[in-house]
Amino acid sequence: MPGTNLTREEAQQRARLLSVDSYEIDLDLSGAQEGGTYRSVTTVRFDAAEAGADTFIDLVAPAVHEVVLNGTALDPAEVFADSRIALPGLLAGRNELRVVADCAYTNTGEGLHRFVDPVDQQAYLYTQFEVPDARRVFASFEQPDLKATFRFTVKAPEGWTVISNSPTPEPVDNLWSFAPTPRISTYITALIAGPYHSVHSTWEGADGRSVPLGIYCRPSLAEHLDADAIFEVTRQGFDWFQEKFDYAYPFAKYDQLFVPEFNSGAMENAGAVTIRDQYVFRSKVTDAAYEVRAETILHELAHMWFGDLVTMEWWNDLWLNESFATYTSIACQAAAPGSKWPHAWTTFANSMKTWAYRQDQLPSTHPIMAEIRDLDDVLVNFDGITYAKGASVLKQLVAYVGQDEFFKGVQAYFKAHAFKNTRLSDLLGALEETSGRDLKTWSKAWLETAGINVLRPRIEVGADGVITSFAVRQEAPALPAGAAGEPTLRPHRIAIGAYDLDGGKLVRTARVELDVDGELTEVPQFVGTKRPAVFLLNDDDLSYAKVRLDAESLAAVTRHLGDFTESLPRALCWASAWDMTRDGELATRDYLELVLSGIGKETDIGVVQSLHRQVKLALDLYADPDWRESGLAKWTEAALEHLKAAAAGSDHQLAWARAFAASARTKDQLDLLQGLLDGTAEVPGLVVDTELRWALLQRLAATGRADEQAIAAELERDKTSAGERHAATARAARPTAEAKAAAWASVVEQDTLPNAVQEAVIGGFVQTDQRELLAPYTEKYFGAVKDVWDARSHEMAQQIVVGLYPSLQASRQTLEVTDAWLAATEPSPALRRLVTEARAGVERALKAQAADAEAASGA
Repeated sequence: MPGTNLTREEAQQRARLLSVDSYEIDLDLSGAQEGGTYRSVTTVRFDAAEAGADTFIDLVAPAVHEVVLNGTALDPAEVFADSRIALPGLLAGRNELRVVADCAYTNTGEGLHRFVDPVDQQAYLYTQFEVPDARRVFASFEQPDLKATFRFTVKAPEGWTVISNSPTPEPVDNLWSFAPTPRISTYITALIAGPYHSVHSTWEGADGRSVPLGIYCRPSLAEHLDADAIFEVTRQGFDWFQEKFDYAYPFAKYDQLFVPEFNSGAMENAGAVTIRDQYVFRSKVTDAAYEVRAETILHELAHMWFGDLVTMEWWNDLWLNESFATYTSIACQAAAPGSKWPHAWTTFANSMKTWAYRQDQLPSTHPIMAEIRDLDDVLVNFDGITYAKGASVLKQLVAYVGQDEFFKGVQAYFKAHAFKNTRLSDLLGALEETSGRDLKTWSKAWLETAGINVLRPRIEVGADGVITSFAVRQEAPALPAGAAGEPTLRPHRIAIGAYDLDGGKLVRTARVELDVDGELTEVPQFVGTKRPAVFLLNDDDLSYAKVRLDAESLAAVTRHLGDFTESLPRALCWASAWDMTRDGELATRDYLELVLSGIGKETDIGVVQSLHRQVKLALDLYADPDWRESGLAKWTEAALEHLKAAAAGSDHQLAWARAFAASARTKDQLDLLQGLLDGTAEVPGLVVDTELRWALLQRLAATGRADEQAIAAELERDKTSAGERHAATARAARPTAEAKAAAWASVVEQDTLPNAVQEAVIGGFVQTDQRELLAPYTEKYFGAVKDVWDARSHEMAQQIVVGLYPSLQASRQTLEVTDAWLAATEPSPALRRLVTEARAGVERALKAQAADAEAASGA
């Protein structure tokens, strides 16, 4: 729709013209229990550099009743269209604008989301405004560099609690009048309202300052809320960030609100962080889940300084916002006194960086500092480069300038730019001051170019086993077809570890840290030493690069991958093997053998669970189709053996139970799932609780062993919103044409499902065992996807575009159909990017399948 997609040029022009002082926002949410619309009244005061100039303010609303600028009433029918209210030629030096509108509750996780809990039938509200959705709730100059103060006044139903960025006041006649916020951007303002349950505490700083802490969730989840554990992580974060940032926490309180049907992990609203309420664990989860939750908590807390106190000028620095929060959250987990996850960098290497490597090899790869032309660009840019590659490169930057110098620069940056907006150059300038390093060349190589480097050791050894030559060769592979830019060799600060067997364990015996630059870098430190069993480039994971092992190291790792005494080198080798499998350099059947030979010795539960996901993905997508069933059978049998052998009640037992449930296929295996579900079978120590029951039932449904009656009975046991989502997945997973047609219709042909239920249906619809049943939907997909994109909100459309692309139909025909659609339809850049990325997955699958078939033939 014209006028809905703010461009960077428009934002720059508006920022040159306007300086915004304050917003007063009055919302009447007293009818929220019934839904529909609510009254929104916005009064915004701002200055204009040029009297008589034109501008506009943003608003998405079903109806606008009043627009009054400096006392002059404007006709809403003339000035309001699409998502903008035009303010034509009436600006003064100082201005006051009043807008009265009816705004709409949503069920998409955008704007003001409304959810009714099936347990108590009460409505629960929360806002989600990043990137451009404050305009769905109040009239706003919707761009990050027009900061202002915000004063919310909210009319709410009896018995509700209302939370915002400022401390929660005592209501008078159900009217909640909040104090003005400090100067912040529109996208980090927030309102959360409903009969939420809460727990309160404080953080006490070493300087005597006290910050009120709150944790909120729905009453139906209160029995599962482990508030003490959440407060513990939060306090550790406050302690660590206060020390490293040397700037007092900038807001009056810190609330964390676990909210339903949230699209992402969490959102850094100033002083009022919203978090997906799946992080309130209803059933047993492994420690890896607690670690991920802790990282999310710390990520959002870091944003209070980097993002909220100091905010990017425009969305091209989104990467820096997210990467900084990711890097510092992991660094805090790894180093904060009392942290339960000192191995956090292992998890980062194993999960975040593999995401980055995958994203960086797509046709849509882009420089970390991406060119963001408009809002559509940024909406599809919350990707593995923005978060994971950016954080990896920040880790490289810290190694390059030194950790102490890095944080001294950050401290100066916060002090200089508090409550203001910045560009990347402001941070790099501060780091140059503290480190003495020239970062312009570094920035150009790392932040302004796309693609990934490959590092390989080049080793020569004499007859006596002594090294005569050692060098690191850097390669810059060609970028994927369609990607912009040229291959680039970069400066890398890396460590090289030498590992030898000692009592059957691989122990690091030497470590060299150095700068690698150009195509070939000599490493004289190893010359004249005896060749160890393994050389590991990028040991300690300092840089961002694909790493390959020399032949002798690869052979030793193949035999002893599980024997590294430390988790990080194991994770690096696992990640390298996975990357080789995705690249078709290691056959899927050989990757399976490698995992089966070493996973039993892997102690890090996060790595184990990642290997479970990767093996299943490799078998489903990268295996030779003629061998796939044999590979899946072997994997499932191994999963069952590990399940039975795991320590009773352990995290590993639960992880293997889920891995087995995800791929059980024979009659005996499915009988075991059924027995675990109905209580006629057991695995000693394994508690078949609510979430595990659904995992078992969903596999039984997907294989035709559980019908609608069984699903309805399970839902009766778990009459919660989570139960409703799980039931939707199970129904869509059933292997019948009727089930698939119903699921497809509910998502594509209708537009009534809430975001979380739509996601659940898509997850059930796509079953890797049902390729033939799903084959007709390739044509249906391309017949519907553009209309879906044009009609739905961004979050809802992206779920469909990505989730229903026929990735399982890995064939040349799928590529050709996609290409024909791209040529004929001329989709918008954002839609083109999503479909092109999905197409690249099919292309990669075909390459890997060919490599696996070739390995089978012995060619």
